[in-house]
Amino acid sequence: MSQEVLKKLIIEKVYRNGSVMIEEDEIIAEERIDFYLNGMKLLSVMGIAQDQDAHIVGFLMSEGVITHVEDIHSLRISDNGLSVYIDASVNEENIQNLFKEKTLTTGCCVGVTGNVEDKIVKEFNRSTVSYNVDMLFDEVDRFYGSSALFRQSGCVHKARLVLKEGEAIEAEDVGRHNAIDKVIGKARLSHADTQDAFLIVSGRLSMEMVVKCVMHGITMVISKAAPTRLGIKTAQLHGITLIGFAREGKMNLYTHSSRVDTAHTVIQADSTPCIIEEVCVAAS
Repeated sequence: MSQEVLKKLIIEKVYRNGSVMIEEDEIIAEERIDFYLNGMKLLSVMGIAQDQDAHIVGFLMSEGVITHVEDIHSLRISDNGLSVYIDASVNEENIQNLFKEKTLTTGCCVGVTGNVEDKIVKEFNRSTVSYNVDMLFDEVDRFYGSSALFRQSGCVHKARLVLKEGEAIEAEDVGRHNAIDKVIGKARLSHADTQDAFLIVSGRLSMEMVVKCVMHGITMVISKAAPTRLGIKTAQLHGITLIGFAREGKMNLYTHSSRVDTAHTVIQADSTPCIIEEVCVAAS
């Protein structure tokens, strides 16, 4: 019940010396996928026809429309892979929030997020879990090394959720929000415990990316890219450890740095860091 996510295409590859080679290339097949909730069309997303069932579950649970995976009565994907049907007990107020004012997200493709500002009711994450820095770097290395789809196409974002028992769940999509929704949906459908888990993603860390972690008790989010100001603020206010630029043997800690066990002395830089207004950077 899924389409091929890679399509073959003949291209001309041009080199700086002026030579041209005719080659076969593989490209991502981006599709419009329709989500149906309780018999009514909810929305359409642009993505790849892979893990579509997990995608809708992760999205609806991150938006507070579905509270528990046990609230799902049925879930199926159409034969062509382009429609997903879910029947569930839902929070009607949060469904209406999806159709009020919309925020165009800062994703790599057009995306929509619900009204998350001032509506997050999750408690501050007070987890005292800590992660050895060597283990974090090892997981980042695994993250970069295990994406066959990216190596083939160069055209997807990836999310890797590492559970506190050490098990990892992965998902990919053309949209970074979609990849996170998919990996969270896969975790929820398998009844995995996301408390004290940490998430590694390939895209920048904007507010709506961090909110998805807040909604599922994920303690830390790591990216090879940069965070935005609102991403940092959201992580600080909700107790999420935020790490950016995790690549080439280094990473930047922006919030709640006590969860990273370095066992080394902090070396003060020559210049004073610029702290973003009311955000208390690296506080614990």
